[in-house]
Amino acid sequence: MLGPVILAASRSDRMRRFISAAPGTKQVVDRFIAGENVDHVLPVVRESVGKGLELTLDVVGEDITTPAEAAAARDAYLELVGRLKDLGFGTKAEMSVKLSMFGQALENGHELALANVRPVVEAAAAIGTTVTLDAEDHTTLDSMFAIHEELRKDFPQTGCVIQAYLFRTEDDARRLAAAGSRVRIVKGAYKEPASVAYQDKAEIDKAYVRIMKILMEGDGYPMIGSHDPRLVAIAQELGRQAGRKLDEYEFQMLYGIRSDEHVRLAAEGHRMRVYTAYGTDWYGYFMRRLAEKPANLLFFARSILTKG
Repeated sequence: MLGPVILAASRSDRMRRFISAAPGTKQVVDRFIAGENVDHVLPVVRESVGKGLELTLDVVGEDITTPAEAAAARDAYLELVGRLKDLGFGTKAEMSVKLSMFGQALENGHELALANVRPVVEAAAAIGTTVTLDAEDHTTLDSMFAIHEELRKDFPQTGCVIQAYLFRTEDDARRLAAAGSRVRIVKGAYKEPASVAYQDKAEIDKAYVRIMKILMEGDGYPMIGSHDPRLVAIAQELGRQAGRKLDEYEFQMLYGIRSDEHVRLAAEGHRMRVYTAYGTDWYGYFMRRLAEKPANLLFFARSILTKG
């Protein structure tokens, strides 16, 4: 399978240099990345909200090696909050953050990441919006969940992400499906060993449905992160069975993927949030998008061949 190979390449400096220099790369990156800076992304925010969509904004970048870089990532999000304040869209434009960007992998990383992310969450709350903590590889999750729990003491609207391919996630979902919680479920986009994660797509899909059912039947707010039409339909049915109104859960999909479906779901009355990434350090994010769907890889390969 190509997915694991691509995920391995996402951590290769040599592949980073090769992909970055490929003639067709920019065309494909532009499909998934909304721009290089906040000035580029704000028009996307305005246009999307005008279509009845909501957004979660991600400043891409994960390879943080110093506390100064972690502080710079914090400041990039604070700049974003300041610019969103002027738009006044409230929860229609929230933010997603990876704690690795805030220094989680550095010395005393748990404390450093918490110290860096807290002012972002506080600033978001001050303008009427919120933050969701993205899940990364399984070794980081205990720290992420602990930071999530700590932040929710003062900012209960802070969300988090769970990944269906991990064996632990059904238990995590039961714990998180409580009143006031906001939980995004995704399939998972990191290379994980068979000791902790399902490797077969069919098993991952089955786990995804089981976890959706837990979230829909719980007291929290489920956020369904999937482009799979079958899983979207199952989510709608589970929502009906659980007696949820259309605004009591939401769908989330990636910028640049199935854009027509974004608009269709919103037109049906669903809350539809588009995960919108921007920034210059796009490589890791981009490679995971290629790994998730063979069609993305074919699109990239075709672009290189036609531009080369």
